[in-house]
Amino acid sequence: MVLIDSGAGRSSAQIVRNIEELGLNPQNISHLILTHCHIDHIGSAPFFQKKYKIKIVIHELDSEPVETGDSSRTAASWYDTTFPATAIDRKLKGREEILKFGAEKLHCVHTPGHTPGSISVYLDRDGKRVLFGQDIHGPFHKSFGSDIEAWKKSMQALLALDADILCEGHFGIFQPKEKARSYIERYLDEYE
Repeated sequence: MVLIDSGAGRSSAQIVRNIEELGLNPQNISHLILTHCHIDHIGSAPFFQKKYKIKIVIHELDSEPVETGDSSRTAASWYDTTFPATAIDRKLKGREEILKFGAEKLHCVHTPGHTPGSISVYLDRDGKRVLFGQDIHGPFHKSFGSDIEAWKKSMQALLALDADILCEGHFGIFQPKEKARSYIERYLDEYE
């Protein structure tokens, strides 16, 4: 079992309860894929790593802030908190890597813009493409290493994936395909 992102850190127990309420066992989580290095996505990574011995995966361009506990680049300072230096087990490289977990193939696509090492993850299941595209909405800030032009190219790459379902960590799940597409296009229009 794989977990994509881990919340801001103060909700670790609630995340575990949510997993259990779905009838799943958190002991079966083998990997945590972090879509980028911000505290609201990585906050519970140390908890899951310590309690469940899971392996943490992130793109190499966002690994250093996690490994050093950089309060600026992890945006922990924005939330008036800290993030402890946390070991990374696997650093993704390049434009795309495919991770296999049993019969499932998770495509980790480098989608820089919000941060240099932002990724989006997708899988194809039961004839549908499910896309986990976090922080499509931004924000963009110099301290994050944001690059709006790179983000625009990344959003075009996400549109080209033609996802049936978009799971966006802040604003929910968008389906069918037309709603997923229009969500991404709305932000492209906003930042023109």
